[in-house]
Parts: sequence; C-alpha cells; structure tokens
Amino acid sequence: MNSAVDVWGKVLEILSNDLTQTAISTWFDDCIAIEISGNRLILHTPTKFKKETIESRFIGTIKGALQDLFSSDDDFEVLILDDNGLKAMNAVIDENIKTTTEKYTFQNFVVGNTNKFAHATALAVADGKPDFNPLFLYGESGVGKSHLLCAIRHAVETKFPHYKIVYVNTEDFVNELVQAIKKGENVHFRDKYRGTDLILLDDIQFIVGKPYSQEEFYHTFDTLHQLGKQIVLASDRPPSDMLTLENRIKGRFESGILVEIEPPDEVLRRAIIKSKAEELGTIIPPDVTDYIADNLDSSVRQLECVVKMIIAYRDIMNEDITVENVKTRLKDIFRGERELVPTANDIIEYTANYFNLTPEDIKGKDRQAHIVLARHTAMYLVKKITNLTPKEIGKEFGGMDRTSVMHGDENVKVKIAEDKDFENKIKDITMNINSKKLGK
Repeated sequence: MNSAVDVWGKVLEILSNDLTQTAISTWFDDCIAIEISGNRLILHTPTKFKKETIESRFIGTIKGALQDLFSSDDDFEVLILDDNGLKAMNAVIDENIKTTTEKYTFQNFVVGNTNKFAHATALAVADGKPDFNPLFLYGESGVGKSHLLCAIRHAVETKFPHYKIVYVNTEDFVNELVQAIKKGENVHFRDKYRGTDLILLDDIQFIVGKPYSQEEFYHTFDTLHQLGKQIVLASDRPPSDMLTLENRIKGRFESGILVEIEPPDEVLRRAIIKSKAEELGTIIPPDVTDYIADNLDSSVRQLECVVKMIIAYRDIMNEDITVENVKTRLKDIFRGERELVPTANDIIEYTANYFNLTPEDIKGKDRQAHIVLARHTAMYLVKKITNLTPKEIGKEFGGMDRTSVMHGDENVKVKIAEDKDFENKIKDITMNINSKKLGK
C-alpha cells in the first residue's frame, strides 16, 4: 500500500463505516489522491464548492482514518486542491485519470433523441470500425462529450487490451508540450502521442491561439491518420466556429464525421434523473423529477449533480425529498448555470495564457507592445463580460485609474474594427473563457 491511490482507497473503506454510501458518492466519487508523503495526503476535487465542503465537514474524519490506517498518533495534514490549485500537478493527474473515468461507460450513458447518433458513432468507434476517423463530437457544456470519450476508452481497453491509448484534455496536451520543449524532451513527447493506437482529445477548442501546439498537433494527427489509428476529438463548438484555427487543421477535423450533441430534451432529462437516482439506490418522487426537469434544461452534468445533492441533503440533514425542500436548498443552482459570469481573474488568466504571458505581466507596468496589447485585450474583455465598472476593473489591474481602463478598451475596439483577424481572435478568446468557466 505505497501509492496515494491505494491509501485513499483504504481511507474510503474506513469512512464507509461512519458515512452512508450516498454521502461518500456525493463528496468523494471524483476525488483523486495526488500524493502521499510522510504525514501529508494531497487530494484533488474538481470544484471549489466540494473542496470547501470536504474541508469544513470531513477533514477531521479523514485524518482519523489515516491515523487508524497507519496505527499512528501523529497529526496528518490533508490538503484539498480544486481545479484552480492544480496546475502544477497535471502530470500526476494524468497517471491517475483512468481511475476517475472508469465509471463513465456506455452502460450508464442515458440515450435519447438529442444524443443517440453521437452514442451510435461512439459505439462504432469502440468496436474498431474505421468508418468514422476522426470522430469529432461537439456541443455545449455537460451534454455528455467527455462521458462518451471515456466510454470509448473503457470499451477499447476491454476489447483490445494490447492497444496503446491516450486520453488527454487539450490544455494538458499544450502544457505538456511546453514543458517538453523547456526540458528538451520533444522526442519523448512525440513518441507518446504518435505511438498510440487510439487518441482521445477533450476540449480541442483550446488549441486555438497556440500556433506551435497547432503545428505539433497537425503532424501528430497526420502520422496517426496515415497509420490508420483512431482519433476522437471533443469540442464545445464545430471547427467552422474556431475562427483563428489554421485551415489545414480545420480540414483535418472535418475529414471524418462531425456529430453535434444537443442539450437533453424534456424526455431525456427525466430519464437521466431517474437513472442517476436508481444508480444511487433512490427513487425521486415524480413531482420533484418534474420540477428538476422543467427548471434545468442545459446540462446532463448539472442534472446528475442535483440528484446527488438532493440525496445528500436527505441523508445528512434528514430531510424529505420534496419540491419545497429542493427549491429551498438548491435555489442557487436553479438560477441557472448560464448566469455564472467569469471573474476578472478568470479573464486575465486566460488572456495571459493566450498571449503566452503570465497574469503578472498583464497586471504589471511593462510597456512592450505585445504586453500592452494583451493588457488592453484583457481590460476590454473584463469590461464586456463582467458587470464591473471601469474603476473596479482598474483595481483588478494593479490599481490602474479608470481613464487607463477606458483608453485600453477603446484601443481594442478600434483594432477590432480595423483588423478582421484580430476580431476573430477576440471571438475565440471570448468563447474559450466562457467555456472554461462553465466547465466544458
């Protein structure tokens, strides 16, 4: 029992003696053990909400389980990271990602009118049929794209155990490429990605604005395609909407089959709620099912989250599952995920990344032309996307005055009007910022 994954598995076994299976499923199903070193355990959970809940409710219980496990009176440190605190640990996550994604299979993918063609094509790919190569799935956040990628991976691993498979988020692909260049490990990077039998790239839209990454991906794609290896891509938009993507890469994306997954319709929403509840050993009353299905219409992921939250409140707070309780407890969720607005920091961080800079560069005083353009772009986007006033925006940029913010905003507007390529870059950046915030 040396690895962090093994230790965490034993901890969960101990926790199951004191917590219901629903509570464990709700709060810990997507927890990944990153590292165990001495008396320190590092865990990752994807959202800030879960991170804060685990820290406030379960840290003491986890520490107690670790003490029992190691027969130690020492005080263990448990560090919880959400996605925002995880950037330095992407490589470790990649090693453990198989453990987290195994639950996403074809067997528990709920099929309806809005996703049945995507499901059928994914099944065909998993069966080894070469007709759909590349397979390009696209659709809004939470409609099941990642689930299908994981399902393909799981099915192929089962049917073709000798296959080399790479499943990766495109942002991780880009970051890994950058690190390979810095360390002089380009050959190792290329061997990893070009020596695979099946490659599944999620969130491929994040390759937009990364010329070197596009170049590397282009050659990886061509190598695999010429060898007859299967390529599966997922995106929040079709290639035609990736405005600054190189045409030769758009052509590669469109050379196979493009399949849109639409948000679930009313019938599918009810089926998803029922399926998730049954998976968790619960029956949701029909009126509650109707209320959820009528008020959440965009995301499979959010429907599943609501079901888990309802069951958690029932088990932890001893509350009946009623429409009134659901309205009270989950009112923020029912305001709709579309009301989630990226923060100024989200926008600054992504804009900096797009321009190959750091947030500190954006917020600083450097007057180099490319940094000034990135800074003005970030100001323009913060003003456009958020409800902040110019004075408030100035504070986000290291205390700049409102006049400087307005000047930067106007400069970008002029450049957009004069330069079609720059206008397309702004559109791509905006779409990527919004998709990052909504978890696409």
